Amino acid sequence: MKTIFAFHQQVSRFDASLTAWGGSLLSLALRCFVGWQFFKAGLVKVGDWGATVALFQDEYKVPLLPPELAAYVGAAGELTFPLLLFVGLFSRPAALGLFAVNLMAVISYPQLFSFECPAAINDHLYWGMLLLVLVAFGPGRLSLDAWLAKQRGP
Repeated sequence: MKTIFAFHQQVSRFDASLTAWGGSLLSLALRCFVGWQFFKAGLVKVGDWGATVALFQDEYKVPLLPPELAAYVGAAGELTFPLLLFVGLFSRPAALGLFAVNLMAVISYPQLFSFECPAAINDHLYWGMLLLVLVAFGPGRLSLDAWLAKQRGP
């Protein structure tokens, strides 16, 4: 039994550093990856605003919002929240905001469920899970949130 404890101690001696720095690097990668997916979509929307509004009028069925307002809100969320995630500022609210944008995309475009290839709906599922990981575990040490918390003190 003593051998198991000694071996466990040796194996786990770097756990705290791996959690702090490895988790922070992973969080940064998640923030950049998922943020980039939405930022690209926002750029496409503002790149051809007429087509964007037409899509919201004809294809996307956003509940409660008129199509033009829904287009503005969607584009604003896809362009603003990722920027916050990239720098790690207000990371948890930004991840929740993108989660809401993602959820609204799935709700308002039911054709996602009828495609032969499930990649489209799977992408939304994966992005949603990654965003919830960021909400649950935060942005890590490599973020403005962590820097601000350190400046503020205990």
